[in-house]
Amino acid sequence: MSITTIERVRGRRVWDSRGRPTVEAEIELASGTIGRAIAPAGASTGSGEAVDLRDGGARQGGYDVTRAIANVDGDIALILKGMDAADQAAVDGELIALDGTAEKRRLGGNAIIAVSMAVAHAAAAAKRVPLWRHLGATAPAVALPEIQIIGGGAHAAARVDLQDFLVIATGATSIVEALDWTGEVYRAAGEILKQRGLLQGVADEGGWWPAFDSNEAALETLYAAIERAGFTPGREMSISLDIAATQFFSDGAYRLRRDGRDMDAAALGAMLQRWAQDYRIVAIEDPVAENDRDGMIAFTRAIGGRCLVVGDDFLVTNADRIRAAAAAGACNTALIKPNQAGTLTETRAAFDAARAAGWRTIVSARSGETEDVTIVHLAAAWGADILKVGSFTRGERTAKWNESLRLAEIQGARFTRWRPLA
Repeated sequence: MSITTIERVRGRRVWDSRGRPTVEAEIELASGTIGRAIAPAGASTGSGEAVDLRDGGARQGGYDVTRAIANVDGDIALILKGMDAADQAAVDGELIALDGTAEKRRLGGNAIIAVSMAVAHAAAAAKRVPLWRHLGATAPAVALPEIQIIGGGAHAAARVDLQDFLVIATGATSIVEALDWTGEVYRAAGEILKQRGLLQGVADEGGWWPAFDSNEAALETLYAAIERAGFTPGREMSISLDIAATQFFSDGAYRLRRDGRDMDAAALGAMLQRWAQDYRIVAIEDPVAENDRDGMIAFTRAIGGRCLVVGDDFLVTNADRIRAAAAAGACNTALIKPNQAGTLTETRAAFDAARAAGWRTIVSARSGETEDVTIVHLAAAWGADILKVGSFTRGERTAKWNESLRLAEIQGARFTRWRPLA
């Protein structure tokens, strides 16, 4: 029996940043070593991603996870006991086969991803190495942070239609510098919102929750915050957007309620192109609805040489979808979310497909998060270009930024500097 042989699998009901139950998996190996990981949850989700198993009913608003926990303690524990935690592909293969559905509906994507990540943590602990090293890196590559300053869409009760207004420290030379600069912009944005009487509180991912009358007003405020903090937009600090267009697509039109406008894909694309020019935007995520393939191709063709066109709901961390999108000329950057794929093996396959296409990669958290820092190590091991975990506040976010700072102190660590495409 190897020291990495799985001896026990346990599910635990814990809590996420929304005050909802979620799944923690605990793996104990023959050596006595333990690995743990917690499943996150999204608010705006793609129709093709792995599905969380929730209990439904009245308890905890229908969001309880006792069924998913029972699957971890039952079928999953039974099939994994005796397997080698160091063989991630074999473990994940068994989980996929045991579930038997494309979207992890039977056992629950939340149960499966928690177990998959916990197995990796246990194997790393048994070898007495950090997770990033267990995943094959000789030194961590600390990704450039993409950080929400203003929340909207499903993260802020749709007070603005667009989901995230973010910054990327495109001029930073270290993670310390990138986070320092972002902190200044975050504070400046809060000051402006308070002075203008627009501040309602903090959104789902820790960004400011505003009361704007238009979507462009949020952009104008973020641009002004960058300048107030002492930076030049498009140089030291650049703006990125998560449009999450599926969330406001209805009856064949994109309905921007803040602006009182219905638009087709061409008009929405033209508006985003103008914004990209006027506000020095360097990345735009999900600019059209998840099923609008033609719209994504047209938008990528129009702006892709000047801006990252990021697929999230459009790709759902799926290697086949990424390859098909690359062949069609849709997107040039993949958002990588482990819980969308359901296992670490499938997540890595999606990451590798993006790299093979010559795309950029962004490893991302979800809006419903915990103190789990697995994705920081995935980004560091795989060499992701950007890490996106929400805003600059709230412990489930700062846990990940602070882990990035720790990794940066390791001998041989490098910072993934990145410049806009144009």
